[in-house]
Amino acid sequence: MAASMAALFLVLLAGGAFLPLLLTALPGAGGRLTDALGDPVIWRSLRFTLVQAVLSTGISLLLAVPVAAALHEFRGFPGRNHVLRLFALPLALPQIVAVLAIVGLYGQRGVWSRLAESVGLDFPSIYGLTGILIAHVFFNMPLAVRIALGGMASMPAEYDRLAHQLGMGFAARFRHVLWPFMRPALMSSASLIFMLCVTSFAVVLTLGGGPRATTLEVAIYQALTFDFDVVRAILLALVQVVVTAFAYSLLTRAGGSVSSGFTVGALRPFAVRHTPGGYLAAVLVVSFGVLFVLTPFVLIVWRGLSADLAGLVLQDSVRRAVTTSLLLGTLSAVLAVMLGLAFAAGVTRRAAARRFSGPQTGAERLFGQMSSLILVVPPVVIAAGWFMVIRRFADVYAAAPVMVVTINAAMAVPFAIRLLQPAALSAAERYDRLCRQLGLEGFDRLRLVTWPLLRRAIFLAFAFSLALSLGDLGVITIFGSQDVQTLPYLILQRMGSYRTQDAAGLALLLCVMTMVLMMIADRGSEPTRTERTDRS
Repeated sequence: MAASMAALFLVLLAGGAFLPLLLTALPGAGGRLTDALGDPVIWRSLRFTLVQAVLSTGISLLLAVPVAAALHEFRGFPGRNHVLRLFALPLALPQIVAVLAIVGLYGQRGVWSRLAESVGLDFPSIYGLTGILIAHVFFNMPLAVRIALGGMASMPAEYDRLAHQLGMGFAARFRHVLWPFMRPALMSSASLIFMLCVTSFAVVLTLGGGPRATTLEVAIYQALTFDFDVVRAILLALVQVVVTAFAYSLLTRAGGSVSSGFTVGALRPFAVRHTPGGYLAAVLVVSFGVLFVLTPFVLIVWRGLSADLAGLVLQDSVRRAVTTSLLLGTLSAVLAVMLGLAFAAGVTRRAAARRFSGPQTGAERLFGQMSSLILVVPPVVIAAGWFMVIRRFADVYAAAPVMVVTINAAMAVPFAIRLLQPAALSAAERYDRLCRQLGLEGFDRLRLVTWPLLRRAIFLAFAFSLALSLGDLGVITIFGSQDVQTLPYLILQRMGSYRTQDAAGLALLLCVMTMVLMMIADRGSEPTRTERTDRS
């Protein structure tokens, strides 16, 4: 029952926003819809959305393959675990914070751009396609590395050991041993990265650089907030949903998961002699990956500490933004965990019902994927739909807290389930029969059995959902006002008014908050020694 209610909530939130979005402008607007089909803005936005998504995906994978291969080959690499934890951090880094760091590195007076100018190189402008690609690769290359490593970790250890014993060179091992296991993981990561780039909002909003570098989501935002062209917003939303649905179908066909890359399977190292040239090549490749991912974090800390942090904290607007972010983020995380638990309970019951009756049915697979279908309708589209519905009956800005909490919670559900469902399935397999025999149910079962077994997973899901909610900029951009401001929204305002030092200080504050939560979730998502012993 709870699982069905959770599914109904997500369907109503996404579909309930999109259908009224159509009905809002359809009366008397049929001709305008037909005319709008010839609007060059729509097709230019679609073309740029697809071009930047394809290029971002291709570059991310091209850079991820050698880094993943080097980390797999040299499992005794010093600091390997720290590198993998570093590669997990961009997953939850707020995009607006990353944009500030990337501008500081590659902008007109950035660190790397000035270094390039000092040696006579002309670095292209960061505003436009170049900046968008750099930002997307920063977010997605580490994700592709972790997914590729997960694919290679599924390879039987005997394959790798035998290849080394036979004296196969790296090229032969990569072609005949590593690539067959890396390729499916790369296919999954490619479709996932493509979907993330198609739905990118904050990066394109801040680095787009004009009408020629505008994606569908940014065009929807501009049509509502600047032009208030409802018909154009509807067509853009329709096209956006079609594109994201196509990307999601690619992801599911590739066997991927929207939350892939959180963990990497354990590898059992064994003694292997590598040539000095191979070791040097691995060091250079991994160092490049680490430098590319680490330098934005270093710049965030450096510029954030150079700002007047004490003065910022004393500002009423900053204190209100921090309080609002924490309050709305906490409510979103609680709601996401509740929805995730409901879905996990539903999947667990269906798995228990067919335990001895064969493979999954189509209905069971559909229910298992129901939580991820919310990503087919991006948050900006949902926010835009509800914005135009609510404004007919009430003050849209008064409804901002409710919309921010519910939409952010819905977007965090697929990731929360990734942490909750394995624990729920394990608890059901171990204790369901015993609980039925003892007549243990309801609150007593929750207190004595369910809570002790799922407590760790619930805490991790809450931490990750809170980190995602704290960094949201899409929904609050539609509903934000002077009365309801979050930290990302305030950072965007300070950037727009050229108060870059204030924006840097606020970015450091937001980065610390989200990174602490992300590190807790990443470290806690790894199995404990007791769990590894139980599995073996």
